[in-house]
Amino acid sequence: MDLTSPKTIRQLKEKYGFRFAKGLGQNFLTDPGVLDQMVEGSGIGGDDLVIEIGPGIGTLTDAAASAAGRVAAIEVDDRLLPILAETLADHDNVEIISGDVLKLDLGELIRSQEQDRGFPREDGAVRILGNLPYYITTPILMKLLEEEVPARTITVMMQKEVADRIEAQPGSKAYGALSVAVQYHCKVSRIVTVPKEVFMPRPKVDSAVLLLEMRDEKAVRVQDQERFFACVRAGFGQRRKTLINAVTGSGRWTKEEVRAALAAAEIDENRRAETLTLEEFGRLADALPAAKEA
Repeated sequence: MDLTSPKTIRQLKEKYGFRFAKGLGQNFLTDPGVLDQMVEGSGIGGDDLVIEIGPGIGTLTDAAASAAGRVAAIEVDDRLLPILAETLADHDNVEIISGDVLKLDLGELIRSQEQDRGFPREDGAVRILGNLPYYITTPILMKLLEEEVPARTITVMMQKEVADRIEAQPGSKAYGALSVAVQYHCKVSRIVTVPKEVFMPRPKVDSAVLLLEMRDEKAVRVQDQERFFACVRAGFGQRRKTLINAVTGSGRWTKEEVRAALAAAEIDENRRAETLTLEEFGRLADALPAAKEA
């Protein structure tokens, strides 16, 4: 069964009385080449456990299951469960989990797969894979990173604009708190840019697939990770303002404390957050007093 074929998708829709849910961001891929690039680019191997977010009708799941030792796919839309039972019937290494990824304990899910199913194996890894709904891409990514889910890689398709923001470097308009957060935890590379024409139904914008490789050590060493991200959020919270005014505007630190911290970090107080490297954010955060954290 060719799950990338528009004809197959239409037949499955008709057979199961399924209708696309715009509110769930359901756009099914119709280009098998992109699937191959995602699976190959993610580095999936036979000893690996893949946690897939949002399998849809099983298009990416089918490709991943052919390469991985085991796939646990999380689907929030119960209407898709009978479709997945049919489209993935030939794979005995796939488990469909009905639930909302934002509400699941992914660490516990991975532990249960390892204990009950034996994956990942000794030489394998946990790899996260998914075609993320545009409207919750950032919350899903931040959950994975903030909870430090024990995965080696995260390979996800998302709106191209969000991918551009994640990859952005200091000095660009796209660079922001999301750029810093992801790059702090991961090495970021783009696998492929995906035009909107290869989805059914067709979205309004293009997509991109990013490979996020979890760092063994964070991109910058800081005294307090929570303070570091509070500093980053404060800086970008009012990004048109100078650093001293933006960070002071968060209400966590006084202007005198911010000025002293900027001087200690050797950062001009008239710069803006979008010009700071991760290392500079780290120096500034370390120089700010901990007592003012909320």
